[in-house]
Amino acid sequence: MTNRSTIRFLIFLFIYSALTMFIGWNGWVWLHFEFGYEGFWLYALSVALLSYSYMIGRSLTLFGLFRWLGSYWFGVLQFSIVILPLADIIALIMLASGVSTSTAITWVGFSTLVLFVLFIAFGTFNAYSPTVRTYSIVIPKNANHLSNLRIAMASDMHFGNLSGLSHLRRMVQKINELTPDIILFPGDLVDDDPAPFIRKKMGDIMKQLSAPLGVYGVLGNHDYYGGSVPELIKEMERIGVRILRDESLRVDNSFYLVGRHDKSQRNRHPLEALLTSVDLNLPIIVMDHQPTELKEAEKHGVDLILSGHTHRGQMVPNHLLTRRLFELDWGYLQKNKLHAIVSSGFGFWGPPLRIGSRSEIVQIDITFS
Repeated sequence: MTNRSTIRFLIFLFIYSALTMFIGWNGWVWLHFEFGYEGFWLYALSVALLSYSYMIGRSLTLFGLFRWLGSYWFGVLQFSIVILPLADIIALIMLASGVSTSTAITWVGFSTLVLFVLFIAFGTFNAYSPTVRTYSIVIPKNANHLSNLRIAMASDMHFGNLSGLSHLRRMVQKINELTPDIILFPGDLVDDDPAPFIRKKMGDIMKQLSAPLGVYGVLGNHDYYGGSVPELIKEMERIGVRILRDESLRVDNSFYLVGRHDKSQRNRHPLEALLTSVDLNLPIIVMDHQPTELKEAEKHGVDLILSGHTHRGQMVPNHLLTRRLFELDWGYLQKNKLHAIVSSGFGFWGPPLRIGSRSEIVQIDITFS
Protein backbone atom coordinates (compact mmCIF):
# COMPACT_ATOMS: atom_id res chain seq x y z
CA MET A 1 0.00 0.00 0.00
CA THR A 2 1.44 3.39 -1.02
CA ASN A 3 1.79 6.28 1.41
CA ARG A 4 -1.06 8.12 -0.31
CA SER A 5 -3.33 5.07 -0.04
CA THR A 6 -2.38 4.67 3.62
CA ILE A 7 -3.25 8.30 4.35
CA ARG A 8 -6.61 7.98 2.57
CA PHE A 9 -7.40 4.81 4.51
CA LEU A 10 -6.52 6.46 7.83
CA ILE A 11 -8.69 9.49 6.99
CA PHE A 12 -11.58 7.19 6.07
CA LEU A 13 -11.07 5.19 9.28
CA PHE A 14 -11.08 8.38 11.36
CA ILE A 15 -14.28 9.74 9.77
CA TYR A 16 -16.01 6.36 9.97
CA SER A 17 -15.05 5.91 13.62
CA ALA A 18 -16.19 9.47 14.44
CA LEU A 19 -19.61 8.82 12.84
CA THR A 20 -19.90 5.54 14.74
CA MET A 21 -19.07 7.28 18.00
CA PHE A 22 -21.70 9.95 17.26
CA ILE A 23 -24.37 7.31 16.66
CA GLY A 24 -23.26 5.34 19.70
CA TRP A 25 -23.32 8.43 21.92
CA ASN A 26 -26.92 9.22 20.91
CA GLY A 27 -27.97 5.66 21.68
CA TRP A 28 -26.17 5.70 25.01
CA VAL A 29 -27.79 8.96 26.14
CA TRP A 30 -31.24 7.54 25.40
CA LEU A 31 -30.60 4.17 27.08
CA HIS A 32 -28.98 5.77 30.12
CA PHE A 33 -31.62 8.45 30.78
CA GLU A 34 -34.68 6.46 29.71
CA PHE A 35 -33.89 3.08 31.26
CA GLY A 36 -31.09 3.85 33.70
CA TYR A 37 -28.71 1.50 31.88
CA GLU A 38 -25.18 1.58 33.35
CA GLY A 39 -23.22 -0.95 31.30
CA PHE A 40 -21.27 1.61 29.26
CA TRP A 41 -18.31 -0.57 28.26
CA LEU A 42 -20.50 -3.50 27.23
CA TYR A 43 -22.58 -1.09 25.17
CA ALA A 44 -19.47 0.49 23.59
CA LEU A 45 -18.08 -2.95 22.70
CA SER A 46 -21.40 -3.94 21.10
CA VAL A 47 -21.48 -0.78 18.96
CA ALA A 48 -17.86 -1.27 17.90
CA LEU A 49 -18.51 -4.92 16.98
CA LEU A 50 -21.62 -3.96 15.02
CA SER A 51 -19.86 -1.16 13.14
CA TYR A 52 -17.12 -3.51 11.93
CA SER A 53 -19.28 -6.61 11.54
CA TYR A 54 -19.40 -6.34 7.72
CA MET A 55 -15.60 -6.43 7.52
CA ILE A 56 -15.56 -9.39 9.92
CA GLY A 57 -18.13 -11.22 7.80
CA ARG A 58 -16.13 -10.54 4.62
CA SER A 59 -12.90 -11.79 6.17
CA LEU A 60 -14.37 -14.81 7.97
CA THR A 61 -16.91 -16.37 5.59
CA LEU A 62 -18.18 -18.75 8.28
CA PHE A 63 -19.60 -15.77 10.17
CA GLY A 64 -22.40 -14.97 7.74
CA LEU A 65 -24.49 -13.34 10.47
CA PHE A 66 -21.86 -10.61 10.84
CA ARG A 67 -22.08 -9.77 7.14
CA TRP A 68 -25.88 -9.59 7.37
CA LEU A 69 -25.73 -7.32 10.43
CA GLY A 70 -23.01 -5.20 8.87
CA SER A 71 -25.00 -4.70 5.69
CA TYR A 72 -27.95 -3.35 7.64
CA TRP A 73 -25.56 -1.27 9.73
CA PHE A 74 -24.40 0.64 6.63
CA GLY A 75 -28.03 1.56 5.94
CA VAL A 76 -28.54 2.65 9.53
CA LEU A 77 -25.31 4.65 9.34
CA GLN A 78 -26.51 6.67 6.36
CA PHE A 79 -29.96 7.22 7.85
CA SER A 80 -28.37 8.31 11.14
CA ILE A 81 -26.30 11.00 9.44
CA VAL A 82 -29.55 12.63 8.31
CA ILE A 83 -31.85 11.93 11.27
CA LEU A 84 -29.72 12.13 14.43
CA PRO A 85 -28.48 15.73 13.99
CA LEU A 86 -32.10 16.82 13.49
CA ALA A 87 -33.14 14.84 16.57
CA ASP A 88 -30.41 16.49 18.63
CA ILE A 89 -31.43 19.96 17.44
CA ILE A 90 -35.08 19.28 18.33
CA ALA A 91 -34.04 18.05 21.77
CA LEU A 92 -31.98 21.23 22.37
CA ILE A 93 -34.91 23.41 21.27
CA MET A 94 -37.20 21.55 23.69
CA LEU A 95 -34.70 22.05 26.54
CA ALA A 96 -34.33 25.74 25.70
CA SER A 97 -38.11 26.16 25.80
CA GLY A 98 -38.32 24.79 29.33
CA VAL A 99 -39.08 21.11 28.71
CA SER A 100 -37.39 18.83 31.25
CA THR A 101 -34.40 16.75 30.19
CA SER A 102 -36.16 13.42 30.80
CA THR A 103 -39.23 14.48 28.79
CA ALA A 104 -37.16 15.76 25.87
CA ILE A 105 -35.04 12.62 25.72
CA THR A 106 -38.10 10.37 26.04
CA TRP A 107 -40.09 11.97 23.24
CA VAL A 108 -37.19 12.54 20.86
CA GLY A 109 -35.72 9.10 21.57
CA PHE A 110 -38.90 7.13 20.97
CA SER A 111 -39.79 9.20 17.90
CA THR A 112 -36.34 8.54 16.43
CA LEU A 113 -36.64 4.82 17.20
CA VAL A 114 -40.00 4.66 15.39
CA LEU A 115 -38.45 6.38 12.35
CA PHE A 116 -35.61 3.85 12.31
CA VAL A 117 -38.03 0.91 12.50
CA LEU A 118 -40.15 2.34 9.68
CA PHE A 119 -37.00 3.04 7.64
CA ILE A 120 -35.76 -0.53 7.94
CA ALA A 121 -39.19 -2.09 7.35
CA PHE A 122 -40.04 0.05 4.32
CA GLY A 123 -36.53 -0.20 2.88
CA THR A 124 -36.50 -3.99 3.21
CA PHE A 125 -39.91 -4.23 1.54
CA ASN A 126 -38.74 -2.12 -1.42
CA ALA A 127 -35.60 -4.24 -1.76
CA TYR A 128 -37.29 -7.65 -1.71
CA SER A 129 -40.62 -6.83 -3.43
CA PRO A 130 -39.81 -6.23 -7.10
CA THR A 131 -42.08 -4.35 -9.45
CA VAL A 132 -42.30 -4.55 -13.25
CA ARG A 133 -41.74 -1.35 -15.21
CA THR A 134 -42.94 -1.30 -18.81
CA TYR A 135 -41.67 0.76 -21.72
CA SER A 136 -43.09 0.73 -25.25
CA ILE A 137 -40.89 2.07 -28.04
CA VAL A 138 -40.86 2.19 -31.84
CA ILE A 139 -37.68 1.51 -33.79
CA PRO A 140 -38.12 2.68 -37.38
CA LYS A 141 -36.23 -0.20 -38.97
CA ASN A 142 -37.15 -3.39 -40.74
CA ALA A 143 -36.34 -6.45 -38.60
CA ASN A 144 -37.09 -8.92 -41.42
CA HIS A 145 -39.80 -11.30 -40.20
CA LEU A 146 -40.10 -9.65 -36.74
CA SER A 147 -42.64 -6.89 -36.28
CA ASN A 148 -42.56 -6.89 -32.45
CA LEU A 149 -40.10 -7.87 -29.77
CA ARG A 150 -40.61 -8.19 -26.01
CA ILE A 151 -37.51 -7.89 -23.85
CA ALA A 152 -37.39 -8.79 -20.16
CA MET A 153 -34.44 -7.13 -18.49
CA ALA A 154 -32.97 -7.33 -15.00
CA SER A 155 -29.73 -5.70 -13.92
CA ASP A 156 -27.66 -5.51 -10.76
CA MET A 157 -29.05 -8.69 -9.22
CA HIS A 158 -25.96 -9.04 -6.98
CA PHE A 159 -26.91 -12.64 -6.31
CA GLY A 160 -25.03 -14.28 -3.47
CA ASN A 161 -25.60 -14.00 0.26
CA LEU A 162 -28.26 -11.35 0.87
CA SER A 163 -29.80 -11.36 -2.60
CA GLY A 164 -30.35 -15.08 -2.31
CA LEU A 165 -32.48 -18.01 -3.37
CA SER A 166 -35.86 -16.49 -2.52
CA HIS A 167 -35.11 -13.29 -4.41
CA LEU A 168 -33.87 -15.29 -7.39
CA ARG A 169 -37.10 -17.32 -7.43
CA ARG A 170 -39.08 -14.07 -7.50
CA MET A 171 -37.10 -12.91 -10.51
CA VAL A 172 -37.53 -16.16 -12.44
CA GLN A 173 -41.26 -16.25 -11.74
CA LYS A 174 -41.90 -12.64 -12.69
CA ILE A 175 -39.80 -12.78 -15.86
CA ASN A 176 -41.41 -15.99 -17.09
CA GLU A 177 -44.86 -14.48 -16.44
CA LEU A 178 -44.00 -11.74 -18.95
CA THR A 179 -43.51 -14.38 -21.71
CA PRO A 180 -40.58 -12.44 -23.20
CA ASP A 181 -39.01 -13.15 -26.58
CA ILE A 182 -35.55 -12.53 -25.16
CA ILE A 183 -34.07 -12.02 -21.67
CA LEU A 184 -31.19 -9.60 -21.06
CA PHE A 185 -28.98 -9.05 -18.00
CA PRO A 186 -26.83 -5.88 -18.34
CA GLY A 187 -24.33 -6.60 -15.60
CA ASP A 188 -23.63 -7.26 -11.89
CA LEU A 189 -25.07 -10.74 -11.91
CA VAL A 190 -23.33 -11.69 -8.64
CA ASP A 191 -22.15 -9.81 -5.58
CA ASP A 192 -18.39 -9.75 -6.25
CA ASP A 193 -17.76 -13.47 -5.75
CA PRO A 194 -19.64 -16.20 -7.68
CA ALA A 195 -18.83 -18.80 -4.97
CA PRO A 196 -22.10 -18.32 -2.97
CA PHE A 197 -24.11 -18.40 -6.22
CA ILE A 198 -22.49 -21.71 -7.19
CA ARG A 199 -22.51 -23.18 -3.66
CA LYS A 200 -26.24 -22.52 -3.21
CA LYS A 201 -26.96 -24.00 -6.67
CA MET A 202 -28.70 -20.79 -7.65
CA GLY A 203 -27.92 -21.57 -11.27
CA ASP A 204 -30.36 -24.48 -11.22
CA ILE A 205 -33.15 -22.02 -10.44
CA MET A 206 -31.95 -19.41 -12.93
CA LYS A 207 -31.89 -22.14 -15.56
CA GLN A 208 -35.70 -22.19 -15.44
CA LEU A 209 -35.84 -18.88 -17.33
CA SER A 210 -37.49 -19.33 -20.70
CA ALA A 211 -37.37 -17.18 -23.85
CA PRO A 212 -37.43 -18.42 -27.49
CA LEU A 213 -34.60 -16.09 -28.58
CA GLY A 214 -32.40 -16.91 -25.59
CA VAL A 215 -30.90 -15.40 -22.45
CA TYR A 216 -27.91 -13.06 -22.69
CA GLY A 217 -25.89 -10.91 -20.33
CA VAL A 218 -22.79 -8.79 -19.87
CA LEU A 219 -20.48 -8.42 -16.89
CA GLY A 220 -20.65 -5.45 -14.54
CA ASN A 221 -17.96 -3.99 -12.31
CA HIS A 222 -18.92 -6.22 -9.36
CA ASP A 223 -18.68 -9.33 -11.53
CA TYR A 224 -14.99 -8.51 -12.01
CA TYR A 225 -14.22 -7.52 -8.40
CA GLY A 226 -14.13 -11.09 -7.12
CA GLY A 227 -11.43 -12.05 -9.62
CA SER A 228 -13.33 -15.21 -10.59
CA VAL A 229 -14.64 -14.29 -14.03
CA PRO A 230 -13.79 -17.68 -15.62
CA GLU A 231 -15.80 -19.51 -12.95
CA LEU A 232 -18.73 -17.13 -13.42
CA ILE A 233 -18.66 -17.46 -17.21
CA LYS A 234 -18.54 -21.25 -16.93
CA GLU A 235 -21.54 -21.31 -14.58
CA MET A 236 -23.53 -18.98 -16.84
CA GLU A 237 -22.78 -21.18 -19.85
CA ARG A 238 -23.93 -24.23 -17.90
CA ILE A 239 -27.33 -22.72 -17.23
CA GLY A 240 -27.83 -21.27 -20.70
CA VAL A 241 -26.95 -17.61 -20.14
CA ARG A 242 -24.59 -16.41 -22.86
CA ILE A 243 -22.25 -13.67 -21.67
CA LEU A 244 -21.22 -11.23 -24.39
CA ARG A 245 -17.83 -9.62 -23.84
CA ASP A 246 -17.23 -6.97 -26.49
CA GLU A 247 -19.17 -9.05 -28.97
CA SER A 248 -21.90 -8.42 -31.52
CA LEU A 249 -24.39 -11.14 -32.37
CA ARG A 250 -27.06 -11.36 -35.05
CA VAL A 251 -30.18 -12.77 -33.38
CA ASP A 252 -32.78 -14.66 -35.40
CA ASN A 253 -31.54 -12.89 -38.53
CA SER A 254 -33.63 -9.92 -37.32
CA PHE A 255 -31.55 -7.63 -35.09
CA TYR A 256 -28.10 -7.24 -33.58
CA LEU A 257 -27.29 -7.65 -29.92
CA VAL A 258 -24.04 -6.05 -28.75
CA GLY A 259 -22.58 -6.77 -25.30
CA ARG A 260 -19.77 -4.65 -23.92
CA HIS A 261 -17.07 -5.15 -21.32
CA ASP A 262 -17.64 -2.99 -18.27
CA LYS A 263 -16.09 0.47 -18.40
CA SER A 264 -13.78 -0.49 -15.52
CA GLN A 265 -11.88 -2.85 -17.86
CA ARG A 266 -8.87 -1.41 -19.65
CA ASN A 267 -9.15 -3.86 -22.56
CA ARG A 268 -12.66 -2.65 -23.43
CA HIS A 269 -13.04 -1.94 -27.15
CA PRO A 270 -14.63 1.27 -28.45
CA LEU A 271 -18.26 0.90 -29.46
CA GLU A 272 -17.38 1.88 -33.02
CA ALA A 273 -15.06 -1.15 -33.31
CA LEU A 274 -17.85 -3.51 -32.22
CA LEU A 275 -20.13 -2.20 -34.97
CA THR A 276 -17.75 -2.56 -37.91
CA SER A 277 -19.30 -5.85 -39.06
CA VAL A 278 -22.88 -4.88 -38.17
CA ASP A 279 -25.53 -4.13 -40.79
CA LEU A 280 -26.78 -0.73 -39.66
CA ASN A 281 -30.04 -1.26 -41.57
CA LEU A 282 -31.09 -3.80 -38.93
CA PRO A 283 -32.05 -2.79 -35.37
CA ILE A 284 -29.11 -2.60 -32.96
CA ILE A 285 -29.51 -3.26 -29.24
CA VAL A 286 -26.55 -2.66 -26.91
CA MET A 287 -25.99 -3.84 -23.34
CA ASP A 288 -23.53 -1.61 -21.48
CA HIS A 289 -23.51 -1.94 -17.70
CA GLN A 290 -22.67 1.67 -16.90
CA PRO A 291 -24.75 4.33 -18.71
CA THR A 292 -21.80 6.54 -19.53
CA GLU A 293 -21.62 6.48 -23.33
CA LEU A 294 -25.05 7.50 -24.58
CA LYS A 295 -23.56 10.09 -26.92
CA GLU A 296 -21.32 7.47 -28.55
CA ALA A 297 -24.27 5.11 -28.94
CA GLU A 298 -26.34 7.85 -30.57
CA LYS A 299 -23.47 8.85 -32.84
CA HIS A 300 -22.87 5.32 -34.15
CA GLY A 301 -26.47 4.43 -34.96
CA VAL A 302 -27.49 2.32 -31.96
CA ASP A 303 -31.25 2.04 -31.61
CA LEU A 304 -31.57 0.87 -27.99
CA ILE A 305 -29.03 0.86 -25.17
CA LEU A 306 -29.71 -0.93 -21.88
CA SER A 307 -27.84 -0.27 -18.64
CA GLY A 308 -28.00 -0.53 -14.87
CA HIS A 309 -25.25 0.18 -12.33
CA THR A 310 -26.71 3.30 -10.70
CA HIS A 311 -29.32 1.60 -8.45
CA ARG A 312 -30.94 5.05 -8.66
CA GLY A 313 -28.83 5.81 -5.62
CA GLN A 314 -30.59 2.95 -3.78
CA MET A 315 -31.35 5.20 -0.80
CA VAL A 316 -32.22 8.89 -0.72
CA PRO A 317 -30.55 11.33 -0.97
CA ASN A 318 -28.00 9.34 -3.01
CA HIS A 319 -30.17 9.80 -6.12
CA LEU A 320 -29.10 13.46 -6.17
CA LEU A 321 -25.53 12.28 -6.73
CA THR A 322 -26.37 9.75 -9.46
CA ARG A 323 -28.39 12.43 -11.27
CA ARG A 324 -25.28 14.60 -11.47
CA LEU A 325 -22.96 11.76 -12.45
CA PHE A 326 -25.04 10.34 -15.32
CA GLU A 327 -27.02 11.91 -18.13
CA LEU A 328 -29.63 9.22 -17.43
CA ASP A 329 -29.40 7.56 -14.03
CA TRP A 330 -32.80 5.82 -14.17
CA GLY A 331 -35.74 5.42 -16.50
CA TYR A 332 -36.08 6.30 -20.16
CA LEU A 333 -34.52 8.88 -22.46
CA GLN A 334 -34.71 9.36 -26.22
CA LYS A 335 -31.80 11.08 -27.97
CA ASN A 336 -32.87 11.52 -31.59
CA LYS A 337 -33.12 7.91 -32.84
CA LEU A 338 -31.51 6.37 -29.76
CA HIS A 339 -33.68 4.93 -26.99
CA ALA A 340 -31.89 4.58 -23.64
CA ILE A 341 -33.22 2.68 -20.62
CA VAL A 342 -31.47 2.47 -17.24
CA SER A 343 -32.79 0.14 -14.54
CA SER A 344 -32.55 0.79 -10.81
CA GLY A 345 -31.67 -2.90 -10.49
CA PHE A 346 -33.25 -6.06 -9.19
CA GLY A 347 -30.91 -6.59 -6.27
CA PHE A 348 -28.93 -4.21 -4.07
CA TRP A 349 -25.40 -3.47 -2.95
CA GLY A 350 -24.52 -3.39 0.73
CA PRO A 351 -27.65 -2.97 2.86
CA PRO A 352 -30.76 -4.84 1.63
CA LEU A 353 -32.62 -1.55 1.80
CA ARG A 354 -34.17 0.73 -0.81
CA ILE A 355 -35.61 4.15 0.01
CA GLY A 356 -36.60 6.26 -2.99
CA SER A 357 -35.97 3.34 -5.34
CA ARG A 358 -37.49 -0.10 -5.85
CA SER A 359 -36.26 -3.50 -6.91
CA GLU A 360 -37.47 -3.85 -10.49
CA ILE A 361 -37.71 -5.92 -13.64
CA VAL A 362 -38.01 -4.02 -16.92
CA GLN A 363 -40.32 -5.06 -19.74
CA ILE A 364 -39.62 -3.42 -23.10
CA ASP A 365 -42.09 -3.84 -25.94
CA ILE A 366 -40.56 -2.87 -29.27
CA THR A 367 -42.44 -2.27 -32.50
CA PHE A 368 -40.36 -2.38 -35.68
CA SER A 369 -41.54 -0.40 -38.67
